[in-house]
Amino acid sequence: MSVFIISLVVLTLVYFIFIYNKLIRLRNMVAEAWSGIDVQLQKRYDLIPNIIKVVQGYATHEKNLFESITRLRAQGMDAETVKDHEVAEVELSKALGSLFVVVENYPELKANQNFLELQRDLSKVENDLQRARRYYNGSVRNYNILIEQFPSKLIAKAANHQQRDYFDIKNETEKAIPQVNF
Repeated sequence: MSVFIISLVVLTLVYFIFIYNKLIRLRNMVAEAWSGIDVQLQKRYDLIPNIIKVVQGYATHEKNLFESITRLRAQGMDAETVKDHEVAEVELSKALGSLFVVVENYPELKANQNFLELQRDLSKVENDLQRARRYYNGSVRNYNILIEQFPSKLIAKAANHQQRDYFDIKNETEKAIPQVNF
């Protein structure tokens, strides 16, 4: 009988260690995935001033739009939580979409080599950001599932593991990548 109890205790301890280590691994994967999003957001933020400079030379009367994009860029860079980033990115995407609508009125700008290069770079960053967001959300999903499942839920609670937020944009029009096709 005592061998059975000792075996049960050992198996329980092994299971606890296994689940705890899995939680740690998944938490680190979420952090790694977020760093991928952070890199892509920084690339996006770095491109925005260059795009504004090129467009400003052609569309000087769009000062409010340029100021709005600059303000939203700063807001995104200062965001600390996933939800704050989400809100900032929705607004920034809308503003960039408006910027590219303005560009439509300037055929000579659409033919400008610097602008075309920046447009290609932004399109690549937007695609990379979308992939990074999918990876992050998949990592968060796996982590959250383990935290919610029984009996790992008990271990997660004891080790103070909290569910993470997804990085998601709420409605379909806001999910659209700003169109930069000319």
